[in-house]
Amino acid sequence: MVMKRPKLGVFLFVAFLLAYLLFLKYHYSTSKASNFRPPPHAESKLARAGDDRPVSADGLDFQYGVMFDAGSTGTRVHIFKLQMKSKEPPTVDHETFKAIKPGLSAYADDPEKCAAGIQELLDVAKSSVPPSMWAKTPLVLKATAGLRLLPGEKAKQLLEKVRQIFHESPFLSRDDSVSIMDGTDEGISAWITVNVLIGGLSRADITTVGMLDLGGGSTQITFSPRDEKTIQMSPIDFIRSFQMFDRTHTVYTHSYLGLGLMSARLTILGGSVDPPGGSTELVSPCLPPQYSGRWEHADVVFTVKGQKAGEPVFETCLTRVQKVLYGKIKRVSEVVSMDFYAFSFYYDRAVNLGIIDEKMGGAIRVSDYTDAARRVCSGPSAEPQQNPFLCLDLVYISVLLQEFGFPPHQQLRLARTINQVETSWALGATFNYMETLRGS
Repeated sequence: MVMKRPKLGVFLFVAFLLAYLLFLKYHYSTSKASNFRPPPHAESKLARAGDDRPVSADGLDFQYGVMFDAGSTGTRVHIFKLQMKSKEPPTVDHETFKAIKPGLSAYADDPEKCAAGIQELLDVAKSSVPPSMWAKTPLVLKATAGLRLLPGEKAKQLLEKVRQIFHESPFLSRDDSVSIMDGTDEGISAWITVNVLIGGLSRADITTVGMLDLGGGSTQITFSPRDEKTIQMSPIDFIRSFQMFDRTHTVYTHSYLGLGLMSARLTILGGSVDPPGGSTELVSPCLPPQYSGRWEHADVVFTVKGQKAGEPVFETCLTRVQKVLYGKIKRVSEVVSMDFYAFSFYYDRAVNLGIIDEKMGGAIRVSDYTDAARRVCSGPSAEPQQNPFLCLDLVYISVLLQEFGFPPHQQLRLARTINQVETSWALGATFNYMETLRGS
């Protein structure tokens, strides 16, 4: 019997298979675990995981900061417990907040009397910060429009009294710990606060938002321009660049001193903080007809009255407010295409109208303020003694927003807190002060 010879292709296949099996055996027998390296994308994740550990200059996981907000209507203390991170903005682990009235400027003629209130708020800070951290916790007071509007010497004496109290406290206090805050810095600090809280300064997938703040003595607008024309066409002092969290930020920002709600209210009523001839009686079309009452502002008690019944309250008040604001606000076209958060009296008046929940906040259109103003001013005066200025305030807010360039349909977000943290300038100012400590 004659055997058939296998075909050449079969021999080649078997030879190749044996060679491949021998190669695999040799390769895995000589490989060692110590030579293993994860793929590049896995290595980057491992490296970033180490960066997320909270660290600080002295190895502590947390840092505390105490910020006093000396506003025109009251003084507030914010105690922040911050989790520090090496390559990211700190996160707020907890905030303690307390407010007292009146504002620091109420003691302009007797600075010694401000001590009790400052000490009361300091006691809150001492009970919120562990004693072992007191000496490492910066203690800062920033005064806003209330003191900016005071004569220089009176403001200086008030600040010196606070500085003395701070130096006697167990916290970290320097000569620059007590100061009057520039209005522009106030706007920038509030912008930092809201964008840190929403993640706009730490996450590439979140766009920063603009900030509107309406205080008692001043009002601010701050946003990060996306249109180069905004930078080119704005006054040079409206554009600011600053370093924060190892990055450079450029913002459009301006503070309008004297256009806060309380200061504007006085101007609209036709009064002044130093009434000529001592006259303190004010009659205004922006008040309910036949209304008569008392209103205190900047330590002056005014008698305020509405005009006779039958006058078109909304239209007359609108004309008055437009005259007060004429030519005072720089309009910016870019705001139409941006998201904005609005704080302080923007928030409070929306609560008064029942448009948002007092605790949860919400959203409001510019036209909502205008429609409410028309309704409140022109409708029957329900309980005018409780809120006689609501008509005036709403007309002012609606005109102010339009002067900034916001169209009637634009929606604003209203928030008193984000992630249980107050949406004021205090957090941003605390971060900024810590940056100066790090650089000194």
